[in-house]
Amino acid sequence: MEAVTTYEQLQRARQIAGAGFIVLVDPDKTPQARLPRVIDQCVQAGVDGIFVGGSLLNGAAFKAYVATLKALSPLPVIGFPGSINQIAPDLDAILYLSIISGRNPDYLFGRHIQAAPIIKAMGVEPISTGYMLVESGHITTALYMSNTMPLPRRKPDVAAATALAAEMMGMRMLFTDGGSGADHPVPPEIVSAITETCTVPLIVGGGLRTPSAVEERVRAGAGFVVVGTAFEEQPDTTYLAEMVDATRSCVVVPHRAFASS
Repeated sequence: MEAVTTYEQLQRARQIAGAGFIVLVDPDKTPQARLPRVIDQCVQAGVDGIFVGGSLLNGAAFKAYVATLKALSPLPVIGFPGSINQIAPDLDAILYLSIISGRNPDYLFGRHIQAAPIIKAMGVEPISTGYMLVESGHITTALYMSNTMPLPRRKPDVAAATALAAEMMGMRMLFTDGGSGADHPVPPEIVSAITETCTVPLIVGGGLRTPSAVEERVRAGAGFVVVGTAFEEQPDTTYLAEMVDATRSCVVVPHRAFASS
C-alpha cells in the first residue's frame, strides 16, 4: 500500500474536523529547551500539525532544531522556510512557497531553483504553496525580508484573482498571511473571496489572537488556521485548546469542494 503523504494527512485532518489548526514554531523565538513543553501542549490541545521556520536562524542550527522537534513530535513537522538555509532532512514536508502577492523575482521563482535539488536530495515532500501577504497595519518581518508589497486589505477581488492564478498554475495550497505579529489579521472578506473562487485549501495566519478571530476566518471558509506569535505570548494549554476548539465548533460557510491533489 502506498504511504500517505503529509499533504494527504493535512487534508484528512481538515475533512474530519471542518478546519485544521497548525502551530508555527519559530526557532528564533522558541528555545530548543522549551520544545518538549510546546509539543506536549500542542498534542493535548488537539493541534493538527507544526510549521517550523523563522527569519534569521542559520542552516546548521535549523537542522539540529528540526531533528529535536521531529524526535519529540507525533504531529507532522512541516517547513515554513524564511530562507533557503531552512531546509532539513527531518522535515516531513516543506511548503514550497512562492510569494505571489509581490513581484520580487527571487521569491516568485528564483531561490526555488537553488532549493529544488536540495529538497529532492533530502527526500523532503514539497507542497507547492501560493503565499499572499496582506496589508496588516505595519511593515512586518515577512514584508521587510521579502522586499515585496502586500495585497490591499480592502480589495478582496484582487486577492481572489491572485489566488486563482496560483491555482491555475498548479499550486496545491494557498496561504494568506498578515505576517508575524500583524496588527490586523487577514479580513474575512478576503478569506471568503478566495474560498468562493478557488478549490485548493486556504491557510490563514498572522494576527489571530482570539478564538473569535479564528472562528470568523473558519466561517469565511479557511481550511487551516495558523497561530504563532499569539501562542508565544500566551504559552498556555487552556488558551491553545480554546483556539483549536474555535476551528471545530463553528458552522463553516459552504464553499467549493477542495481538490484532492
